[in-house]
Amino acid sequence: MRLDVVSIFPDYLAPLDLSLIGKARRDGLLDLTVHDLRDFAHDRHRTVDDTPYGGGAGMVMKPQPWSEALDHVVAQGSSAFPGAAERVPTLIVPGPGGEPFTQQIAKDLAEEPWLAFACGRYEGIDERVYEWAGERMPVRILSLGDYVLNGGEVAVLAMVEAIARLLPGVIGNAESLIEESHEDGLLEYPVYTKPAEWDGRAVPEVLLGGNHRAIAEWRHEQRVQRTAARRPDLLPPVAAAAALADLEERVATPADAPDLQVLTRACWAPEFARYGMFGAGEEDLETVRDGIQEWDTRVWRRDGTLIASVRVRPHPTREATWQIGRLMVAPYLQGRGLGRELLAYAESLAPEDIRTFWLNTGAKSTENLRMYRKAGYRVRPGEGEFPGTVDLTKRLVSAGD
Repeated sequence: MRLDVVSIFPDYLAPLDLSLIGKARRDGLLDLTVHDLRDFAHDRHRTVDDTPYGGGAGMVMKPQPWSEALDHVVAQGSSAFPGAAERVPTLIVPGPGGEPFTQQIAKDLAEEPWLAFACGRYEGIDERVYEWAGERMPVRILSLGDYVLNGGEVAVLAMVEAIARLLPGVIGNAESLIEESHEDGLLEYPVYTKPAEWDGRAVPEVLLGGNHRAIAEWRHEQRVQRTAARRPDLLPPVAAAAALADLEERVATPADAPDLQVLTRACWAPEFARYGMFGAGEEDLETVRDGIQEWDTRVWRRDGTLIASVRVRPHPTREATWQIGRLMVAPYLQGRGLGRELLAYAESLAPEDIRTFWLNTGAKSTENLRMYRKAGYRVRPGEGEFPGTVDLTKRLVSAGD
């Protein structure tokens, strides 16, 4: 795997020469190059930042050094892939406004042959850089957590370690990766070593008996208990329907438009950023209000906060077809089955004469497509109603069929 990192503090990345990651570099498993962004600033002070338009505190990183640096990365790195036409990296930009970096994302990125990291500083990078880069390579904005750092270097250190340790040969004993925290949605079980008793504290008896089945059962139970105590959000819901039932549900009104606009942006932004479509799909408040008038839009709130929404209507051009759209769950609640429950609810609103359910989603929205297929939907041939999308339908079987 090839890795390129662009930073104004290249020495910050020195720890990548240590431990297993450093060994992987020396063994040729990782080809990692760090680039100094200031090398691409051409004034005598090597300036990479300037004051923000519109006023405000802090400085913003200028677009010109970043475009030259990324062009240099692509030109230099392409030689590492002989015979691969127009090879480009996936660009990772750490930032608190990105999608959460998870173990699954680390696994996905470990399958990529080439990653580049852009370490922002100050108030961030000029937004036009994201748009410019998205026209040339895949771009992903990833967040290490819900907090703010001084720059992207710390996040890059963490991400590189999480990704690189999954590469074959980096970890000596590959089996040690199997039962780690987050590998299957649970945290890791407690571990112990010699002596069997220390400071009046004994190792659990089950670990000393040699009964491997009992040990495996104990470890699984400990993983569930630890996850429930420390990270209950990782556990699957007992019933998504019960979770929806606990929320306040009603028909949307124009007064809901501002919150719907925010929820739509939050749900769509990671997908658009993944495909380099920055700013796509943005709707003004008037458009959102028009949608509320044209569709039967349902919203769910908890303590006044908008949590989820879906909208339905008879399809305007397809006879006996129920159109389902804008199925949205707040990002921090996704992955718990609420989307599937919303879909079932949207289907239940259909009149008795409906024979087909119809919906539309991004052609590369793998998680959405997986959920819809499990619910019985099938992708229609050809491009969807909108560019870059697919249409899906599910036909209802009536008693006369």
